Amino acid sequence: MDNVMLARMIFGTSIAFHIIFATLGVGITLMILVAEIMRIIRKDEDYGTLAKRWTKGVAILLGVAIPSGTIVAVMLSLLWPGFMEIVGQVIALPFQVEIFAFFLEALFLSIYIYAADRLSPTMRIVSVFFVALGATASAVLITNAHAWMNTPRGFDLVNGQVANVNPLAAVNNPSFYVTSLHVVGSAYMTGAFVLASVAAYKLFRGGLTEREVTYHRKGLTLSLAIGLIMSVYTMNNGHDTAIMLHEHIPVKLAAAEGLFETQANAPLAIMGTPDPEAGRVVGGIEIPGMLSWLATGSTDGVVRGLYDYPQDEWPPLFVHTLFNVMVGIGSALFGLAVIFWALWFFRRKTNKPYPKWLLAGLVASGPLAMIGIETGWIFSCTGRQPWTIYGIQRTSEAATNSGNLGMLFFLFVSLYVVLLVLTGLVMHYYFNRNPVSKELQIMS
Repeated sequence: MDNVMLARMIFGTSIAFHIIFATLGVGITLMILVAEIMRIIRKDEDYGTLAKRWTKGVAILLGVAIPSGTIVAVMLSLLWPGFMEIVGQVIALPFQVEIFAFFLEALFLSIYIYAADRLSPTMRIVSVFFVALGATASAVLITNAHAWMNTPRGFDLVNGQVANVNPLAAVNNPSFYVTSLHVVGSAYMTGAFVLASVAAYKLFRGGLTEREVTYHRKGLTLSLAIGLIMSVYTMNNGHDTAIMLHEHIPVKLAAAEGLFETQANAPLAIMGTPDPEAGRVVGGIEIPGMLSWLATGSTDGVVRGLYDYPQDEWPPLFVHTLFNVMVGIGSALFGLAVIFWALWFFRRKTNKPYPKWLLAGLVASGPLAMIGIETGWIFSCTGRQPWTIYGIQRTSEAATNSGNLGMLFFLFVSLYVVLLVLTGLVMHYYFNRNPVSKELQIMS
């Protein structure tokens, strides 16, 4: 296996691991803020308890997110020296500002964890607001660099040398706003569904006191309120992403949909396998005109196909499957939230337990949301191949020539497996030693 593939495997594994903690750090901090606001609005301390316990979880996750993020930063320099040579001159600004965003998050998280009981309700909300702001800003700033890789701006490459650098033009690249909004929205959605999954599991397992059932039902409804809102937002933003791809990276859109021929009334292909020889998606379901409508706003819009590009510039065609998995999971989560709220509306005057089949689906929603995040990031990065900086620098030109990458890959995969298991054990140990029943008894 060549160095380029090994470097991609090491870096991809590192990102896939880090993104778990980064996503939950963004999504759950928003939920903590919403819970604190609900505590004041409803004058209900159960929401304060939800916020407190969710914060403990975030603190544990942050303990892994920091070193894993540091590893990713170091790997950028070690594995992709050719890439960093350009990045350091053009798009270093968001990396520099991200340090301050992380400082803001860590500072106010410490204040909230250790002094929440001594803060006024208003100051509790202020402190959590800055935690959420710092987490979200970190995600936006890192996404800025990722977006620039897809739509590079703010410099010229003259005889292989970077010239005419404009850092603000690089930051304000065409895909930045739609990409960052999609990343943040999907992180909020994932955090909400992960917390809904935990509450649904507690209710599904049973054996709870009436007081505990009431508490977990509040956590479930609050999480699914945000989950529904953010799933709708993420789907709408996905439409904006299709428009952006059509305008700036049409080959990526063509690969995502398995579209080979440039055409008007282009179909949206669901499932199936893209076949270059047949020039179509084999075994898929096609919705005529839908891709044209998503990309251009009209079914008569012309969408460029893969045959318009040299085959060595095509992304791997399995991105079609990744795209379908991502969209399918998002649609399933939206459907689960709609079913929950429809059932809640018709049963709002009763206290009947939620059906087991619905709770089982909601238990699965958290892991499904994380799979959706992972497939989305893999699609976004793999769909840019064979480019590291689209149209400027190929991945093969950016990778290191150092040896022993196979051993490095094995060591880091082992490290991530150990860290993932240890994180799960710490979570399990802490919340088992500190059950919510004790806190509910104190409040009673």
